Amino acid sequence: MDAEGDDKDRKETRIMAAALIFLIILLTATIVLLAPILSEIISQNLSPGINLKDSAIISFFVTVAVMVLFALVSGDGLVGEIQFVLGSFFVFYLTIWLSIAWIF
Repeated sequence: MDAEGDDKDRKETRIMAAALIFLIILLTATIVLLAPILSEIISQNLSPGINLKDSAIISFFVTVAVMVLFALVSGDGLVGEIQFVLGSFFVFYLTIWLSIAWIF
C-alpha cells in the first residue's frame, strides 16, 4: 500500500508544481505587459505639481517631527518606544510622501 500511496503523492505533487509554475509564468507575463501602462498612469498622476524628489524631502522632515512628537508624548519616552517609532516611521514616511506628491 505504501507504494501506491507514494505514487499518488508524487502525482499530486507534480500537478501542484506544474500549477504553481504556470501561475508564476502568468503573473510574470502580466507584470511585464502592464508595466508600461502602470508607469504611464503613475507619471501622469504624480508629475504635475510637486515632484517626487521634493515631496520626499518635505515628507522626511514632517515624519521626523511627528515621530519625535509621538515619542515624547508617549508614556515611556523616546527610548522605550523606539521599536514602534522605527517601524511606524517608514509607514508614515511613505504615506506622507505619496500624499504630498499626489495632492500638491
